[in-house]
Amino acid sequence: VQLQASGGGLVQPGGSLRLSCVASGSIFSGANMGWYRQAPGKQRELVARITWGGSTNYADSVKGRFTCSRDNAKNTVYPQMNSLKPEDTAVYYCNLNYIYWGQGTLVTVSS
Repeated sequence: VQLQASGGGLVQPGGSLRLSCVASGSIFSGANMGWYRQAPGKQRELVARITWGGSTNYADSVKGRFTCSRDNAKNTVYPQMNSLKPEDTAVYYCNLNYIYWGQGTLVTVSS
C-alpha cells in the first residue's frame, strides 16, 4: 500500500490550502482515512477522519476551518484548509485504516 500526500506549501495567515492523498491499490475500497499533523517538537495529532461513507470528524482546533472530502473513484482524500493560522504549521500525514502512513507534506503558515 502506498499513500502519496501532496499540496503543502507556504501560505499567509488567513489563507487556504487543499491537500490531497492518493492511495494505491484496492485497499482504499472500504477504508477509513485520517489526516494527522506533527509540529516541530510536538507529538503527532489527529486533524480529521473520514469514513468510507463520507462521515467526518475533526479536532476541535480545526473545526469550522477544515473540511475533509474523498473521491472514492480516484482513491483520493482531500482536506480543504481555510483560515489558516501560524499554529497550523506542521507536517501533515494521511493514514489509511489506522495502519498505513503517507510520507507527509509540509504546511507553513507565515507572513
